[in-house]
Amino acid sequence: MATRGRIGVQLTDGSVLSIYSHWDNYPEHNGRILRTHYNTKEKVTSLIDNGDVSCLWTDKDWDGNKWSDCKYQALTYKMRGEDCPPRLDATFGKYIGNNEEYAYLFTNGKWVCYNNRRWDDKFLQQVEISVPVAA
Repeated sequence: MATRGRIGVQLTDGSVLSIYSHWDNYPEHNGRILRTHYNTKEKVTSLIDNGDVSCLWTDKDWDGNKWSDCKYQALTYKMRGEDCPPRLDATFGKYIGNNEEYAYLFTNGKWVCYNNRRWDDKFLQQVEISVPVAA
């Protein structure tokens, strides 16, 4: 079963441009990947511009073959010919609280994660994204 998420960037007018992410959206997994590998506005924008993702960080294509030109990257639906462009919400309020379990927002140069699980008593509260310390 997937742990669904939404990954967005807050624009200067307060709107949010975002993509759907199907797998592994727990803060300990995708939150860590976002903080570690998508940590600049340019990298975040590039990720979002490619549309919805099945997996945020993999070394395999849609057929399960390892990519020869890079080690890891997002597996987008665009790569298999689907049209799943980013979604634009006019406000943060429109962005948050949909049906995904977690919502990530890149704002003011950093990632913030929100619990988007309606059944949880911490619904819409910020969730810590822990990044392991290198040994």
